[in-house]
Amino acid sequence: MSSLILIPIAASVLALLYAFLSSIFILRQPKGNERMNKVAAAIQEGANAFLKRQYRTVFIFWLVLVIIFSIAAMYNVVPGPTPIVFTVGAALSALAGYIGMQISIRANLKTAKAAEKGLRHALRVAFAGGTVTGMSVVGLALLGFSIMYLLYDNPLLLVGFGFGASLVSLFARVGGGIYTKGADVGADLVGKSEIGLPEDDPRNPAVIADNVGDNVGDCAGMAADLYESYIITVLATMLLAHYFNLPSFALTLPLAIGGIAIVASIIGTFVVGTDNKHKIWDTLNHSILVSAVIALIGFFAFTYYTNNLIYFYPMLAGIVVAVLLAQITGHYTNKNTRAVKEIAIASKSGAGTNIIYGVATGMHATFLPVVVIVLAILFSYATDGVYGIAIASMAMLSLTGVIVSVDSYGPITDNAGGIAEMSGMPAKVREITDPLDAVGNTTKAITKGFAIGAAALAALSLFVAFASATNLTSIDILNPLVISGLFIGAMIPYFFSAITMKAVGSAAAKIVVEVRHQFTTIKGLMEGKAEPDYARAVDITTKAAISSLAAPAMLGILSPIVIGFLLGPEALAGLLTGVIISGLVLALMMTTGGAAWDNAKKYIEEGKFGGKGSEAHKAAVVGDTVGDPFKDTAGPGLNPLIKVINMVSLIIASSLLTYALPHVLNLTIA
Repeated sequence: MSSLILIPIAASVLALLYAFLSSIFILRQPKGNERMNKVAAAIQEGANAFLKRQYRTVFIFWLVLVIIFSIAAMYNVVPGPTPIVFTVGAALSALAGYIGMQISIRANLKTAKAAEKGLRHALRVAFAGGTVTGMSVVGLALLGFSIMYLLYDNPLLLVGFGFGASLVSLFARVGGGIYTKGADVGADLVGKSEIGLPEDDPRNPAVIADNVGDNVGDCAGMAADLYESYIITVLATMLLAHYFNLPSFALTLPLAIGGIAIVASIIGTFVVGTDNKHKIWDTLNHSILVSAVIALIGFFAFTYYTNNLIYFYPMLAGIVVAVLLAQITGHYTNKNTRAVKEIAIASKSGAGTNIIYGVATGMHATFLPVVVIVLAILFSYATDGVYGIAIASMAMLSLTGVIVSVDSYGPITDNAGGIAEMSGMPAKVREITDPLDAVGNTTKAITKGFAIGAAALAALSLFVAFASATNLTSIDILNPLVISGLFIGAMIPYFFSAITMKAVGSAAAKIVVEVRHQFTTIKGLMEGKAEPDYARAVDITTKAAISSLAAPAMLGILSPIVIGFLLGPEALAGLLTGVIISGLVLALMMTTGGAAWDNAKKYIEEGKFGGKGSEAHKAAVVGDTVGDPFKDTAGPGLNPLIKVINMVSLIIASSLLTYALPHVLNLTIA
């Protein structure tokens, strides 16, 4: 075992310690008045209720799969430790999401109170909450995987660890996404479009459910998503080193990369701070850039002094991809950019033109990220082959700590604004929380773009590992099995998106009915003399989201099994190719376009084109209801889908050589 393993273990412990200290800082901040605490308590109660039900559903799937893996291990179909490592991978993923959400639902209250002291203090508290999530994700991921590798000393035995992370990520991303957008869309369609209530108006029965959704989707969901991407990338890189018989240094290199970047990310968080509401994104972006530069310096020093400078070049490519994807996504989603303003201008002509421009913006936004990813693949391959591509993806994912910190800041500030509005805090507080929240839309979009790019690169590495495990040296596009798998794979992301979009629509429809019912039956609600039944809306959204989880999860798990055993490894290789390419482009289109729609609405709400209540604003609200499930449910849900399909394929890879139908029947199709 290489001594390099000490680097990730020490760095991951440092990350968890930093997360712990940040938690203490947040918990020691003042809570505010009784009304603020009442609103915050309602959000906490709803978020915990959802997470409890979601994890109960995940537990059922976990139990079934552990039984299956245990039986399969008895017959040597899967490695013996698979049930154990699968459980550890899933448990740590759930824990990362749980920690992030628990701090988020407390930091929102503290941020609202901190806004009374000014922008800088509110930003500090909100970002500290984000760093708890960010550092918990990388700390738990790197520590857990490093310990498992110490115990088993073979990446082939750790594939189940990655699948456990993927399973929880799929549930967290999809379940949280359906919840958050079902509540958000339902609240907006009645509250804003029909009645004309402002954002986070306490009279809206769905407003608490909306705030709960920010936490379960963008904190717990995103934490599990990037935890999974991180683990999958480490695993894929180590598998390639194993299959290519590279030296032990190459096996533990991805772990060392993660450790070095954790230190860089922690340093990068200290540069966040400003008193200028127009410089909020600049200071958050500065933290990403500082982390990237320090990480590169660390990578160069490490590879230089270990006489492995050849590996630095794909690391450089990975860091450049991470930074460029952040800047490109910001270009398309920041409310002061041309792309967002064009959607806002189109809103003056009505909802139809708003939607046309929103869809077009999302489609346009796929070009540059794909070009950047392709160039990184070519450059990395030229420096060190397929393993170089894996190292580039690991270097990119190594910035997960600071990226998730910036992302988790978003829902905290969103909730802080809601608490300020619902508890009747002074207008000057909302003047601070509103610009913090507006930037949060951009930070969340950037993290989704980062996650999508990372998913594509990680899946590419997993695909090569699958090819190695099934002895595929090339894929013949003229083979009917391959082309059949390719078409099916290209279709799956669209079919998955249809399922999740409809689930959001169904949940939103139930919320619309409930909100209308309460405004009709609760006397004095519209006048603010009576309180709505917030718990009812939370319960409806929770049940709708949880009941919609099974179908997308089974699609991800069963599709590679059915195609693999029915048509063989060649067809499954085609399916994986189709899923990766189609999923990457579709996810980029939906997440970026959805964020641009949202910020176009916020741009109008600042007073442009008639401001709130204008015809342009009503059109922008309609566009945003389409963009919401795009950017927070279907789009980001494709990340774990791609990786679940790849992980299942890798788990069954060796079995396909014996039990796939074409092999059983000794059929050769060419």
